Amino acid sequence: MNVATKHFQTTLKKQNQPQAFTLHAEFPRRTEVGPATFKVKDVKVGRQTSTLHISLVQHGQEEVLAYLNHMNVGTEEGVSFQTGWNLNPPVYPIDLSKLKSGNDKNWVEQASMPFSKFRRASNRVRFFFPREGQQIRSLADQWICWRNGERFTQTSLGYVCDMFPQIVESYKAEEDPYAVKKAATNPKTGEKNFAKFWYPTIVLNLDVKKVLPEEGVEWLMVRTQAKQIKNGRIDLEVMIFDETGDIVALSHHVTLVLDSSRNTAARTRSNGAATKL
Repeated sequence: MNVATKHFQTTLKKQNQPQAFTLHAEFPRRTEVGPATFKVKDVKVGRQTSTLHISLVQHGQEEVLAYLNHMNVGTEEGVSFQTGWNLNPPVYPIDLSKLKSGNDKNWVEQASMPFSKFRRASNRVRFFFPREGQQIRSLADQWICWRNGERFTQTSLGYVCDMFPQIVESYKAEEDPYAVKKAATNPKTGEKNFAKFWYPTIVLNLDVKKVLPEEGVEWLMVRTQAKQIKNGRIDLEVMIFDETGDIVALSHHVTLVLDSSRNTAARTRSNGAATKL
């Protein structure tokens, strides 16, 4: 999303289409820590919307393939209707002025996130969960803010829609390991932050509904919910809201559930030979 934004600030500046309103990403291979190259192709440059194809390349291999649609949301016009849709069950009320101090009656920070050694990206934000635990095992509600004091901007949404408690683990452990009253521990060794599963994303879609202010926002609320967990595959619906309760973005994931050792095993690379039909 940062690469696409930069492309529309420079190469395609004349289009005046600064915001991504959809993202579709495929993950054919796992990425790794280290340098990466982003390759950008203009698929369609239009008056109202434009489409980019962006690939993330490491060691000569395309590891993420994405399509993004950009437009100027500020000039968007058309019919608008209230649908009457609401979150069910409703989210617990919150007083954001009391949240960081730990004085909100419904929400409290999970200061030591389970599995953070394995899922290091989770260390970048502070997670606040319901004091009494999640309302349903198949969903997770959270308020988040950046740990370093930055603010969430439009390009942050790609990170936010992929940062949530892993629902499968509450089923496997028969309790929520992310609950503030619990500590995630390997029952055999007592080692904290033990992660049994790895969740490689196969497909991720993002539908942006609202443009965040240029200066960003401090808080976002995220609800993640699964409809089916079957044969090592899980669907995830991720809904992102701002402090006023407006929908900022909706995201859907198709994810596998694999043993965590699959993500730490030695990597193999193809020899680059062409596929023969």
